[in-house]
This record gives sequence, structure tokens and C-alpha cells, in this order.
Amino acid sequence: MNQAIASTDAVWILIDVQTRLCSAMPDTAMAAVIKNIQRLLQGAQLLNIPLWVTEQYPEKLGETLPELQALLPDYAPRYTKLAFSAWQEPTLQESSVSVAPQVVLFGLEAHICVLQTALDALAAGKQVFIVEDAVISRDAANRHNAIERLRAAGCIITNTESMLFEPMQGATHAQFKVISALIR
Repeated sequence: MNQAIASTDAVWILIDVQTRLCSAMPDTAMAAVIKNIQRLLQGAQLLNIPLWVTEQYPEKLGETLPELQALLPDYAPRYTKLAFSAWQEPTLQESSVSVAPQVVLFGLEAHICVLQTALDALAAGKQVFIVEDAVISRDAANRHNAIERLRAAGCIITNTESMLFEPMQGATHAQFKVISALIR
């Protein structure tokens, strides 16, 4: 397997896309991120990729957006966290998905929870993919800085379409037509 290519031997983590937190983001950018996250959630289910969902202090920041909750596969656990890094979630560390060699991250905020989760996953020896068009921060400069830090730390910066197509490895994959329809 080419180490720069995402595979189905990964865990995808949706980080803190919660009602009150999302309302603090720039509207147009947030709408684009939500659209890409919706595609990723559908793709994870179609490709049978393990998916985790975290919520940072939901009592104050709200639950995962309803339009995303509706797309979550039954197998996707949702975890409340107080640490910024989702990688610190003990249940994730104790699960079988913690042995996956690749971790794919998307959500918010890029410069806090996504960044700290990525750095912890890298420290644990994981190959980390950041879906650049599916992460956001309140301030575009903070997002940009986070992407640059993540790239410098060794993360693979990618995009929604690449994440949907790389695990299939070709147009003969059983889900190719359905996945292709997600991006049209």
C-alpha cells in the first residue's frame, strides 16, 4: 500500500461539529464545510470505514448538528469530551479502531481540537490525514496557521474528494457510482 494513499484501514473522526460552536463560524465557509462533512459521512458508511464522533462539552456547545446526526451510521459511536484532543478519549484508546494505521480528521476548530488530536495521533505513530476543505476555525488566519503547522508536523493535507476516491482505488469498486454521485 502506498503510504500517502488513504485506505479503508483507517478510522475517520468527526470532531466537534456542534450547534453553538458552528454558529460562531463564518456562515459561508461553515456551509461549505458542512456540505463536505455530509459527503464524508455518507462515504464512510458506503465504504464501511470506522467513524467516530466527538462533542466538546455539549452542555455548553450543543450537540452535533442535526443535519449531520441524520447521516451518522448506526455503528458510529458519539463521545463527549473535555480534553481538546479527541485522541485522549479513553474509549477510543481501548477500542479496536485504535490499531488502525491511518486517522482521518475533519471538523472544528482546526487550530484547537483538530490540531491537538492530529498531533497526539502522530505521536502515537499514526499516519494522519487532515481533510482541509472539511475543517474550519472562527478566524481564517488561525485555520491557515493550523494547516501549516499540521503539514510541518507530518500530516497529509487532503480534500473531501480525495478521501472519498482513494479508498476505492479505481472505478471498478462496487461503490464507485454511488460515491461519484455524492460530489455532483
